[in-house]
Amino acid sequence: QELLVESGGGLAQAGSKLTLSCVSSESTFSRYAMGWFRQAPGKEREFVAGISSNGGATYWGEAVKGRVTISRDNAKNTVYLEMDSLKPEDTAVYYCARGRLHMPQVLTSAYSYWGRGTQVTVSS
Repeated sequence: QELLVESGGGLAQAGSKLTLSCVSSESTFSRYAMGWFRQAPGKEREFVAGISSNGGATYWGEAVKGRVTISRDNAKNTVYLEMDSLKPEDTAVYYCARGRLHMPQVLTSAYSYWGRGTQVTVSS
């Protein structure tokens, strides 16, 4: 089973920038899309951003559009999420996930494996 490990979360000030990383244990990393999701207390898991297997296509959720950049380094089996202009409503546990196909999807059901998440807390 693929192991995904997120890092980079923590406490941040509103208006600042934060970069999350997710490392995969699998050599097949480059074959699949990757996605970032987040879940705030009492809310459903929400699509944040996705990237195709070769990094050529990226997508963002409406709540973060214009404030996030997703990228990947297939040589390092790593996907990144850079978040800028952080807001208190960005506070959530952030998860990375491996897609079932080479293009990312917004639905959680389109992802096979999930990391345990990293907490991001944005203070005002």
